[in-house]
Formats: sequence, C-alpha cells, structure tokens
Amino acid sequence: MGRKKQQGAGGTPATVAATGAGVPFTLHSYTHDPTSALSYGEEAVRALGVAPERVFKTLLAEVDGELVVAVVPVARSLGLKALATALGGKRAAMADPAAAERATGYVRGGISPLGQRRRLRTVVDDSAAGLASVFVSAGRRGLEIELAPADLLRLTGAASAAIARDQGVSGPVRA
Repeated sequence: MGRKKQQGAGGTPATVAATGAGVPFTLHSYTHDPTSALSYGEEAVRALGVAPERVFKTLLAEVDGELVVAVVPVARSLGLKALATALGGKRAAMADPAAAERATGYVRGGISPLGQRRRLRTVVDDSAAGLASVFVSAGRRGLEIELAPADLLRLTGAASAAIARDQGVSGPVRA
C-alpha cells in the first residue's frame, strides 16, 4: 500500500488524518447505488471484490449514555453487550443516526472511524488483528480506505475486543 497524497477537494477528513499521521494507505472507489437493497458495507464488498471479513463498517452506539464508535466486519453485526463490556459499561444501544452524523461530521453510509469531528471512544473488533489490511469508509459513500489494522487502532485510539457476532437470519440492515 502506498500513501496517497490528497489533492484539493478530493480529500476527506479521514484521508487527511491518515496522510497527516504518515500512515500508508490505499484508496478504493466505486459508484454507490442509492437504489441498492444491499447494506453500504455489502455494496462495498461486491463492488471491490474483497473478502467480507476485510471490509469493516463503522457503527455508532451509546454506552451508558456516552456516544461511542464500534468497527466490525460487514458480514457480522455488533454485539451490544460485548461493546458495553469492552468499554466498562453496563448498557449499550444503537445511536440515533442524526446524532451519529452530527458527532462525526459524516453522512450515514459514509461514516469513517478516521477524522471524525469529535474524537469518540472507539472499539475495533479483534478479528481485524489477524489481517494484513482492512477496508473502512474513507468518509464518503463509495470510497474506502485500506490500511493496516495496527494503523487503524493507532489513528483512532481504539481498543481491540471481540464485539462482533454472527448476523441473525434477517440479514444485514442498511447502516
């Protein structure tokens, strides 16, 4: 992976953060289909032809009333109890999408764990540790940033914990 220099308005806060930290990364873009029945993450997996365990989605939740970030593989769902435990809390619930957008500065489906407006406590699923690189949103629908899991943890100040669980029979929800 080579570091990409940002040119003018093409950069997002996520790519600017990675570039500023000297982190090597690769950008991958695809055309987002707003009519797709797939979740944003599943759409990225298909469009980029990447194994689903390497593409991670960024979810916002509230743990004991505090807004937090969870980063889990797109083929899995967030275990709210596991997230609360990882952060030393008792209860977790998914955050209101509007609150997530306000806190991060990104739109739903393009929320990146990098370069958020406010630095929130973050937990990355521990499955990322065994991978050479992972894909997360680069801050726009249709734009993914590929980087080493250690760099993702360092840039976000994240903890690593087993917070993902297998999807239920109903399948992924567009998030």
